[in-house]
Amino acid sequence: MHLIDYLIILVYFIFIVAVAFYYSKRAGKSTDEFFLSGRNLPWYLAGLSMVATTFAADTPLAVTELVAKNGISGNWVWWNFVFGGLLTVFFFARLWRRAGIMTEAEFAEIRYSGKPAKFLRGFRAVYLGLFMNIIILGWVNKAMMSILQGMFNIPESTVIFYVFGCMLLVAVYSAISGLWGVVVTDAIQFVLAIGACIILAVLVLQSPEVGGISGLQQKLPSFVFDFFPHVSGDVESVTGVFALTVSSFLAYIGIQWWASWYPGSEPGGGGYVAQRMMSAKNEKHSLLAVLFFQIAHYGLRPWPWIIVGLASLVLYPELGQNEKGMGYIYAMRDFLPMGLKGLLVAAFFAAYMSTIATQLNWGTSYLINDFYRRFVQKSKDEKHYVFSSRVTTILLMIVSVVVTLFINRISGAWEFILECGAGLGLVLILRWFWWRINAWSEISAMITPFVMLPIVRYFGINFPDSMFVLVSTTTVVWLIVTFLTKPTDSEVLFSFYKKNHPGGILWKKISDQLPNVKSDSGFAIMFVNWILGIVLVYSLLFGIGNLILAKYYEAFLFLSVGTVSFGVVFYNLSKTNWETSSGIK
Repeated sequence: MHLIDYLIILVYFIFIVAVAFYYSKRAGKSTDEFFLSGRNLPWYLAGLSMVATTFAADTPLAVTELVAKNGISGNWVWWNFVFGGLLTVFFFARLWRRAGIMTEAEFAEIRYSGKPAKFLRGFRAVYLGLFMNIIILGWVNKAMMSILQGMFNIPESTVIFYVFGCMLLVAVYSAISGLWGVVVTDAIQFVLAIGACIILAVLVLQSPEVGGISGLQQKLPSFVFDFFPHVSGDVESVTGVFALTVSSFLAYIGIQWWASWYPGSEPGGGGYVAQRMMSAKNEKHSLLAVLFFQIAHYGLRPWPWIIVGLASLVLYPELGQNEKGMGYIYAMRDFLPMGLKGLLVAAFFAAYMSTIATQLNWGTSYLINDFYRRFVQKSKDEKHYVFSSRVTTILLMIVSVVVTLFINRISGAWEFILECGAGLGLVLILRWFWWRINAWSEISAMITPFVMLPIVRYFGINFPDSMFVLVSTTTVVWLIVTFLTKPTDSEVLFSFYKKNHPGGILWKKISDQLPNVKSDSGFAIMFVNWILGIVLVYSLLFGIGNLILAKYYEAFLFLSVGTVSFGVVFYNLSKTNWETSSGIK
């Protein structure tokens, strides 16, 4: 690092703080402005913000590790979420915007009734806004610590203080600017981060040690470049390639995407994705924002990281299994010239800060809107709640730093989260489309995996095979609980259906009693759009990959299929009747 590198990083920090102060007055008007940008976000800002949030400091390291260990196909551990992501686009984005609520936790009291609904809202506020949120913040902090250690040789005993300082800055600008500042800085941070990652990929690829794509292909075994995992009944006989047993393949591809809660990939939408959908200008902007997010997140963004991951196998063959991710950091250190090194370090700060800012704002929205204002202080003015939100943002940051000290393995954190939410996904999907789902359905689906997880571990069943037991048990439990407990009160169901009118045969009992309410239809078109959306994203992903690997015929076929899919989806959306009202009473 040279003086120019440090100056670039300093300019970046000054700019971010300036943006925060620019939006501070607007954010201070109300909690609606602070948490939802006044429900006036255009689709491109909402979409960019979602993409930027999922581009955390740990993401390039995680992808590098996956590729270095298992080849390109190792990315299927997260590529499988495409199915659920596109389901959110075409079936749920309009419904979230139409609901007119501030948080996903608030959904409990517009969809369910009585004390169970009240309990569920408060429980989800603390469980997601505090407990799960600080785990996510902790693993992002852990990744940033690895980056700082690799780039600057900062001792492990003191690196936490540097992360604390950076996070304090993020907490301050999030507390000052609210979601407007978070979203605008997200857009800037994403452009900076992905641009810098592309530059690094090009420089590493063209280095003499790698020798371009042709050199990379000559130096590495062919199976490393496979796009699909090897599925076999006997994976121990397969060496090198990403090999899955049939059961593991089914767990990843057939179960995980719809059955488990996971931040950013919640079945049916949720978390900060729901927050962005509810912040959009209208239903059309809500759907387009999530569609853009899915295309960019899965189809466009991964290849610069994958290229560096492949190159790290050539450049740093001595790295151990648990050090593979650091190949990305070493590539930054060794191949970026003066100036560009500062730019990419700033880009990593941008990726880190974008994720932290969103998690702080989103987590605070749950704690304030769904716990503090709902159960503690019910009748204060908006200035009080905005001030409380700013204080809570800082406190949430401090707690997450403490939790960071106890996280040793990033992959262990995301496996734990997937298992803790195993089986909940189907409830989160059906609560929109089946009147019989009640608050107890959701409560039991949240609790059961925690009860079952120690039992599963006792019998030596580990992830991903544990998903079969956890999902099936949780599903049986919540179904039994649903039919043994009272349905939601008719008045609440009528109110929910009048406002959201999701349609479908599973609402027939209610919709038949509301003949004047025009229900959603066109589920066949939604299903077609979902399938074509999946084809579009994967075609774009594999088309770009083949283009980079100089397989031009395959690239042409994939990109052609993707273009046709996009054309049909675009045509279908152009025929959609969009609701332009805010959905807020």
